[in-house]
Amino acid sequence: MSLTHDESMYPKFAVVGHPNKGKSSIVSALALDDSVHISNVSGTTTKQRSFPLKVDGRILYELLDTPGFQRARRVLAWLQKHDVSADKRYEVVEKFINVHKFDVKYNDEIELLTPIMEGAGIIYVVDGSKPYGEEYEAEMEILRWTGQPSMALINHIDEEDYSAEWKRALGQYFKMVRTFNPMKTDREQHISILESMSQLKEEWITPIKKSIMLFERYQEQKIYRSAGNIAKLIHQSLGLIQKLSFDTEEVLDTDKQKVEEKYKNTLRTLEKKTQKQIEIIWNHQQLKKEQAFLTFDELDLFSEESASVFGLTHKELIFTGVTSGAITGAGIDLLFAGHTLLLGGMVGAVVGGTGAYFGFKELSDIKVLGQNLGKRYLQMGPMNNRNFPYILLGRAIFHASHIATRSHAKRSIEDLSIDKHFKDKWLDDTLRKNLEKHHKLFRSGNTVDMEAISTYEGLIETVLKKLVG
Repeated sequence: MSLTHDESMYPKFAVVGHPNKGKSSIVSALALDDSVHISNVSGTTTKQRSFPLKVDGRILYELLDTPGFQRARRVLAWLQKHDVSADKRYEVVEKFINVHKFDVKYNDEIELLTPIMEGAGIIYVVDGSKPYGEEYEAEMEILRWTGQPSMALINHIDEEDYSAEWKRALGQYFKMVRTFNPMKTDREQHISILESMSQLKEEWITPIKKSIMLFERYQEQKIYRSAGNIAKLIHQSLGLIQKLSFDTEEVLDTDKQKVEEKYKNTLRTLEKKTQKQIEIIWNHQQLKKEQAFLTFDELDLFSEESASVFGLTHKELIFTGVTSGAITGAGIDLLFAGHTLLLGGMVGAVVGGTGAYFGFKELSDIKVLGQNLGKRYLQMGPMNNRNFPYILLGRAIFHASHIATRSHAKRSIEDLSIDKHFKDKWLDDTLRKNLEKHHKLFRSGNTVDMEAISTYEGLIETVLKKLVG
């Protein structure tokens, strides 16, 4: 479907200011784009670059990352030589651009002023952790000469706070002044800034209100898609079967170790593939490879630490096993597949509980198959361990919630500790019972219908909405 004229008209904003005040970080955060180049080196941005925020192929708004002012006082002096009324000042700015567009000295000023004179709104960025100084007044006065709608954002790069003096000064030049930390932005802050941007120009109110609605829907879509990928991971992992052929008369311990390691590595690969898919969904495709935290490289899927943080406690496992055994009636503990110890609903509940407890570390039986076909092989899977799906699911939910709330402006390697109480934030007894019904189905080896998977996705989606907001 082609866009109408009104739909193709979207607001544009040039993010401008002094070098090294966080302009690119703000563009990255508001455009939800981590491909924006950010550096502490002054003058990194030398050309304006466009970063549109698109939802379903439609541009909601466009942000322009621009170079910092370099010769603001000289530019202002040139403008002030022209004695014109306020309504004619924009013409003088246009003249400056035409006269100096090939002058290398004013390259940065030409780059930042050009999109403004072409209709872009102004977002002027300052660092509120540094004292206000008169040198900024030349920049602000130049922007006032353009006659374009403008607002100021006070960023905080360091801990000191000089916001009060900045607000007093900025209020004399800009229609709106807001505090905005691109490193800590969340959905509410993002929407608040969008609402402020809409007030800069009457013609922008309607399109930005529509953009906010689409932005909200966009967030919901990303949560839904994340839940779908996580549900697929759990379903595939619990039903995974790994095979390894062997030619010896007896099964060697080394063969058992090989099939087990192959089984574990496949599960690790499935988890990392899902993590990458989640990062793509939330447009975090430039994450540094050194950020081991994000892929749990320092916390292996099968480590005791991972089980301790994300898995069920022994008490919870026993309760889960009891519940599962009572529901099946037969009481065949999956951890001891093929060994029916006792029958009956009540006894089955007990077997389920003890099986979950004693099977805390076991993953699955290793079976010898194919003996009648002349070529024997070892098979491991599907997953028997009742704790494993909660470990894998907890890790997936933690990763997704972190990615979903991570600012696109962040570039540093994070030293974050995983909250040992994270499980308590999302998993309660009712949810665990509902999850266990699905985990039992996923590891049964039977065909799982789409309705069951959809219901499981819904459980995860509810958790993510709670954590992401």
